[in-house]
Amino acid sequence: MEDVRLIQKYFDLTPLQIRRFEQLGPLYRDWNSKINVISRKNIDELYTNHILHSLAIAKIIQFLPEADVLDAGTGGGFPGIPLAILFSGTNFHLVDSIGKKIKVVNAIASELGLKNIEATQSRVEHLNRQYDFVVSRAVTKMPDFVKWIRGKIKKSSVHPLKNGILYLKGGDLSEELAPFENAVIYDLKDYFDEAFFDTKKLVYLPLKYKKQ
Repeated sequence: MEDVRLIQKYFDLTPLQIRRFEQLGPLYRDWNSKINVISRKNIDELYTNHILHSLAIAKIIQFLPEADVLDAGTGGGFPGIPLAILFSGTNFHLVDSIGKKIKVVNAIASELGLKNIEATQSRVEHLNRQYDFVVSRAVTKMPDFVKWIRGKIKKSSVHPLKNGILYLKGGDLSEELAPFENAVIYDLKDYFDEAFFDTKKLVYLPLKYKKQ
């Protein structure tokens, strides 16, 4: 059974962060028995396949306090909840169109005492807000995803990376990223030893500000 030691292998954590990451395992197992938000066949790989995978974003960027990050299509709270634990001063807006998934997100955020999470049941296209970054885990192909979040990126960048998309995905991305010459692909096997990450990638796509 995996536990928080896997996260400590790659990140220096405070006692509070350790406690919160420890709590995630029992919380997700309990909720998943009632509302299926994680594939039941890999709930035992929660710390590798979901928590550490989400935290791959933190190998590329350190979100600043008061920054606004949208987790589009969060499902059961990934990558938003692990990132919110790591970056407690950053504002995370977790959005999914399925109400029962947002119910789980709200319950877990409340149990952990995460004050920097807001969860909303909505289609991403219907949001009328702007963010420094949009994060997600492979909810659709990049051309469609870019359409969903059009007009939702802030004009001014405050991080070393320009505002845009941080997208976790696996496999061959050459075809869907062909329209985006400025996309940067990070191979996660360069950061993590586990075999799960051999084909996993993080795509960074800076986006120019567009008025809605």
